[in-house]
Amino acid sequence: MTTTDLQLQTRRHFFEKCGVGLGGIALSSLLAEDALPQAQAAADDLTSPFAPKQTHFDAKVKRVIYLFMAGAPSQLDLFDYKPKLKELEGQPIPPSVIKGQRYAFIQPDAAVLGPQFEFGRHGKSGAELSTMLPHLAKVVDDIAIVRSVHTDKFNHSPAQLFVNTGSGVPGRPSMGSWLSYGIGSEANDLPSFIVLKSGGSLSGGASMWSSGFLPSVHQGVPFRSQGDPILHISNPKGIDARAQRDSLDLIRSLNERRLEVTGDPEIATRINAYEMAYRMQTRAPELMDFSRETKETMNLYGANRSDPKAAFANNCLLARRLAERGVRFIQVYHSGWDHHSNVAGGLKGQCAQTDQSCAALIQDLKQRGMLEDTLVVWGGEFGRTPMVEASAALGRSLGRDHHPQAYTMWFAGGGIKRGVTVGQTDELGFHPVENPVHVHDVQATILHCLGIDHRRLSFRLSGLNFRLTGVEEHGPIAEILA
Repeated sequence: MTTTDLQLQTRRHFFEKCGVGLGGIALSSLLAEDALPQAQAAADDLTSPFAPKQTHFDAKVKRVIYLFMAGAPSQLDLFDYKPKLKELEGQPIPPSVIKGQRYAFIQPDAAVLGPQFEFGRHGKSGAELSTMLPHLAKVVDDIAIVRSVHTDKFNHSPAQLFVNTGSGVPGRPSMGSWLSYGIGSEANDLPSFIVLKSGGSLSGGASMWSSGFLPSVHQGVPFRSQGDPILHISNPKGIDARAQRDSLDLIRSLNERRLEVTGDPEIATRINAYEMAYRMQTRAPELMDFSRETKETMNLYGANRSDPKAAFANNCLLARRLAERGVRFIQVYHSGWDHHSNVAGGLKGQCAQTDQSCAALIQDLKQRGMLEDTLVVWGGEFGRTPMVEASAALGRSLGRDHHPQAYTMWFAGGGIKRGVTVGQTDELGFHPVENPVHVHDVQATILHCLGIDHRRLSFRLSGLNFRLTGVEEHGPIAEILA
């Protein structure tokens, strides 16, 4: 049996026979704080897979909060104002512009749709933003806006996977997993990669926080925005602290025996995951307790633990709390930006849910002195078309279709220039004409801020060296790096 076969066999055993996967371990029943020293002592003879590791060069930041707007916000109605669209509204887009393009739902020669909102300039930087982003306008001098991002994918699932994993098909490690694997974490009692979700389902699914072919300990752990962050946080009836510690010690001894026989790193992963879950029971309730947050902070975010409509606001505040506790990568997903119809109404609703909290996160990190070593990223999987989507058969009107050729993202925090706008699209907002930025360039930028050369972070599998940013020539966005 080859090493690869053995690893696959033990991984299969882990997920199918043990009754718990890594997610199950993270959701396992855990123990009280007075037992924590025992858990730590029990784990001392195994090196934690999350132990901080040396970076390729001095890092600007220690952690990332990625605000992923799933469904693709319309850059033309939020960030990239195009007066020409208003001038040509209702007319077919010129054939020379759309030659050779593919679309999910509309014909390439669909009529032009003008900006749905007014725009204005804000801050000392004079950055141009839609009236739908009044809160972001207050912190615009703290962010870098990139209006020339483009991607290779034009449907949601592959595009979301592409941004998160560097590949349009499932099975590759996600960005958070790469970071956990590459440089570890500063959190001792929380996972290195945590996922927060609001707004509905995600087209890319759980593959977006998968560890892929990396050791499974590095996959993202989803937390809930209401109630306990993870299920089964309390011991079941009849199981006290001593009984659970005894059970974990027995399981550990059996795992260690098997590790000696096989040398399979997945067994070491399993042992560390059990101990991480054990320690996490004490941390989790405190983490989710917002009662120590001031009224001013709660109001700043618009957070309210009892209001399901405040799920995104709660997640942004929770992201700051996780960052304080040393979590390396915090992925905050918010769905609902897929506006094939009534783009104006859809954006009003989404911006009402997210704009205040996104700006609050910047303000809160800054006033706590954390923005200097935290990277905040905002963006979706692609943009929206300058042409209108309208279909009586589908009940759609005044919407915008998928547009991979150009869209907008923004960045803030350590290693990022403040108050700059980079990149430009043509007068119809169709193609980048200045500083085009590929999705792999975005990924390389995030890695760079964490002290990682994206070309050197790799994993050898089946004779090939895989990396997040693929094999093409890409690099960090130099124009936004401080």
